[in-house]
Amino acid sequence: MDCACMSQMAVVGLLLSLLLANGFAQPQFRGRWPLTEEQKLAVVRYIAPPEGRIATTRTVTAQCTDSDVIVAISPDLLGIQKLVQPSDLSMGGCGVSSQVASTYFVIEAPLQGCGSTVEMLAGEIVYTFTIEYNPSQLDGLPIVRTNPAVVQIECHYTRQHNVSSNPLSPTWVPYASTISAEDILGFSLIVMSSDWSGPSLSNTFFLGDLINLQASVDTTNHVPLRIFVDNCVATPGSNASVPAYTFIGNNGCFMDSKLTGSNSQFMSPRIAQSVIQFKLDAFRFYGLTTNSIFITCHLKVTLASGNIDSLNKDCSYISALNQWSSVDGNDVCSCCDTNCASPLPFRRGSGSQRLRPRRASKWGTPAGWEKTISVGPFFLEAKSPLALAHSSASLDSTFQDSVLGALVGVLAVSCVAVLLLVVYRKAKRTVYTFNKK
Repeated sequence: MDCACMSQMAVVGLLLSLLLANGFAQPQFRGRWPLTEEQKLAVVRYIAPPEGRIATTRTVTAQCTDSDVIVAISPDLLGIQKLVQPSDLSMGGCGVSSQVASTYFVIEAPLQGCGSTVEMLAGEIVYTFTIEYNPSQLDGLPIVRTNPAVVQIECHYTRQHNVSSNPLSPTWVPYASTISAEDILGFSLIVMSSDWSGPSLSNTFFLGDLINLQASVDTTNHVPLRIFVDNCVATPGSNASVPAYTFIGNNGCFMDSKLTGSNSQFMSPRIAQSVIQFKLDAFRFYGLTTNSIFITCHLKVTLASGNIDSLNKDCSYISALNQWSSVDGNDVCSCCDTNCASPLPFRRGSGSQRLRPRRASKWGTPAGWEKTISVGPFFLEAKSPLALAHSSASLDSTFQDSVLGALVGVLAVSCVAVLLLVVYRKAKRTVYTFNKK
């Protein structure tokens, strides 16, 4: 039975109870419209009964269902035989939705609409609505014969169950508490120093360097959250300029290492669930005179207690192993070589394979749980001037050392040759003198 039919049956049941009861006395449902677990009589409180009779005549009654409240109001709201106009009745900005002959006015409102307030008590949840009656002039005359009135309607539900009378999901309370502050999630994307000790003090890098980036989310006053880098694009300008290079894509796959054999990768393990670090092998755009690069990343978070899946992951390609690896240790990276957002195949009976859409999360992606952030510009240089100077100095030093070594070697050989010549001549003279004697 659909919701519209259920709502119509609830209205009919409420009106039948009023007709079968004594005027607007506390209604007693009879016949085929008994109150169910999900349909309870509301608590009616007359806050401002100026005529003094409204509190005893019970001219307002209401019924709470699993998703809304249905209010029946007597035209003689004040119990003084002065009929009120439906246009003078309002419940949190919602007016009369229907009228049964000249006997009842009906207002239907969702539990979380028409100005309702919700209060969490120790054992129950209470939704409160306020009906206001503000009399208008009689037929355009500058007089009225009734005073304003205020009536409160309360719907009470036991805390162990939600309004549909089903057991609460374990994530219901954390989700509600997070959604109430969904607009203040603080995302950040910063460039880190080479040792990850803090933000980088320079925005100039050289080809061959690794650019360290850190994405995080502030979880102050929130349940624990896990952050993911869904995709990252590099451009030479800040205004989505072309060319553009997507180095992280396919819902968290670090494709740069697979495409170019670079050392780009996510850092594993995480230093915290709310932080993800990754490093990008520096590059320049081919054929452009500019050496600036902007990086734009789409970040998103899920509950830290949630499962890692193909849509929420961070995967690096390990060239040595020729395989993908997840930062969070789950085997969810196999789709990085195909399409991680494509439908999952399934079989039913002995029939042919069919496609089943991926199941979305129970709550979907809440607003404020994802954000796109840009950083830059970075300036890429072909080679560090210091490195060039160091290389030149090293070459000069090596050349000088080589020349000096050669000279020392020649000098040493010459000295040895002279010494040998002196010894030879001295020995020759000795032999000559001996033979002469």
